[in-house]
Amino acid sequence: MGRSAVVAGLGAWTPPRVVTNDMLAAELDTSDEWIRTRTGIDRRHVVDPGTSTGHLATEAGRRALESAGTARVDLVVLATSTPDRPCPATAPVVAARLGLAGVGAFDVAAVCTGFVYALATAAGLIGTSVADSVLVIGADTFSTITDPADRTTRVVFGDGAGAVVLRAGDDEQPGALRGFDLGSDGNGVDLITVAAGGSEHREADADGWFRMAGAQVFAQAVRRMSESVRTSLTRVGWTGDDVDLVVPHQANVRILDACARDLGIPTERVAKNIDRVGNTVAGSIPLALADAATRGVLKPDARVVLTGFGGGLTWGSTALTWPDITAAYDD
Repeated sequence: MGRSAVVAGLGAWTPPRVVTNDMLAAELDTSDEWIRTRTGIDRRHVVDPGTSTGHLATEAGRRALESAGTARVDLVVLATSTPDRPCPATAPVVAARLGLAGVGAFDVAAVCTGFVYALATAAGLIGTSVADSVLVIGADTFSTITDPADRTTRVVFGDGAGAVVLRAGDDEQPGALRGFDLGSDGNGVDLITVAAGGSEHREADADGWFRMAGAQVFAQAVRRMSESVRTSLTRVGWTGDDVDLVVPHQANVRILDACARDLGIPTERVAKNIDRVGNTVAGSIPLALADAATRGVLKPDARVVLTGFGGGLTWGSTALTWPDITAAYDD
């Protein structure tokens, strides 16, 4: 048996303000039917002014620590593409708010694949004995960077955060992360992007809103997530029939259904909560996990695959047998 990172706690949180499709239709050239048929989304949670990604991450992290029955970890890793400030990272602030000032804390930026990348980073640090426990958080507030007049992006994204506590254990116990498949292709940098705000485009008239080439992203997302899941299954010796639940990034319900078809996995074995929270970017996978766990869809000893696709382009997946833990989440 080898030293592995084991899921020991799960928490999630969405801000209280709910924006329905009808509310967006009153402002944009769209309708509830148009949004539902193209995205599968009914409503999404949106932060109020003064609430930042760090606030969401702190609450999700607090709940994950509560779920794990601990107040201390050795490290905090925050996956986000909407940090509170360009500098410094948001993770140290979150750690301090959680009473963890003094521990290592840093951000990971891989957009919608961010949580999988953060898990892989934390698992590597546990596996090499740099840390015995890590709080991994995925949090984003894309409502703050989507163009208010762009119906193609504004209707898709919501704000939210989810987190897990990882502890050192052995690779045979429930909750052990069974290796990772990670990939990227920077040739697709312009498909999912915010052009302004970095060192490349600092001019005042640069486009500072989030932009996405929807049709091209759709094809890439289905291909990359399906391929990544197959790779992870091969590495752990599972087939599609062995999988009890696939928990994918909640990008679009049509993407989720297409991935299920491509993998030959029944759609009822694909976790979905996009209808109630929208696309929450790095918060998406842990929020979907927490939703499935609290609704009884995800049970102890279930064989689970997590997979994501996002800007970069980036993609990744991992597999585990679900542990007997109680998620701290209420939608």
